[in-house]
Amino acid sequence: MLNRIIAFVFFANYFVGLLAVALSLETAFQLNLPLNSVVYYLLVFCATVFYYTFAYSGPVIPAISANPRTEWYRLHYRFVRVSQVVLPCIGVGLGSYFLLKNAEAILHLPLFYWLALATVPLAAVLYYGLLPKSIISLNLRRTGWLKAFVIGFVWAGCVNLFPVAALKIEQNISVTEPWVMLWLFVKNWMFCTVNAIMFDMKDYEDDANIELKTFAVRIGLRNTIYYILVPLLLIGLVSFLTFALFRGFGLPTILFNMVPFVCLLAVAFSLQKRQGILFYLIVIDGLLLVKALCGIAGSFFVYPNLH
Repeated sequence: MLNRIIAFVFFANYFVGLLAVALSLETAFQLNLPLNSVVYYLLVFCATVFYYTFAYSGPVIPAISANPRTEWYRLHYRFVRVSQVVLPCIGVGLGSYFLLKNAEAILHLPLFYWLALATVPLAAVLYYGLLPKSIISLNLRRTGWLKAFVIGFVWAGCVNLFPVAALKIEQNISVTEPWVMLWLFVKNWMFCTVNAIMFDMKDYEDDANIELKTFAVRIGLRNTIYYILVPLLLIGLVSFLTFALFRGFGLPTILFNMVPFVCLLAVAFSLQKRQGILFYLIVIDGLLLVKALCGIAGSFFVYPNLH
């Protein structure tokens, strides 16, 4: 029973939806901003689950698969099809309510918000190559090494830029220090990119067979860990420490925010041994939840009046 629940939560991408909400909450806490509306967070959850399930909602696969996730989707094909109809319907309902309630504020949203926000859904659409080929024949999911950076960019945009724009729309509240938001965006971009590179390592053999030149395929698993993951993590850690010292963060805040980097580094080294799909879905994706929780916890020491 427990195994079925775990498979349902992680294979059906509901955990990924939770991560999107958690990271959005982290943004509010780290920028000392009010929370968005419940409608907004539900919309983020539904959109994330739908988007991540899209790649697995095609025609049913008749043959039994050795991949546990592929097999789960084969066995639960009807549920997935229904879910992929229900989720967008809920999303459209919530989105319509959000638009109607905040129509005037949306119309008066400053241009630079629109310019910043437009790049994120565009990257998300191009990732799956959803635009007609007559317009642009580009599928960023097939670009190998660029794939992880696109995923990281979309995640950072959704959990950093979108909540801030929604807050401007819902409560007419703006970020008082835009450069801090920009730094958080870049930090999340790099963190999510490293997470995506680690996740790509599970598909090393399949990607090599179809000649998809991810980092793992290009330079090998071990070299990816030592020459890509470790340097990126160390750069991120040094960047954070520099920022923390400049902002005068106390020791508790610094320690809380260092935890995700240390955990990510430890997990990176563990990837030298072959791991099962649930390890990636629970542990590697779980690092994003650790990051969100640690970021929120550390914020209470920066803003004592946070609530």
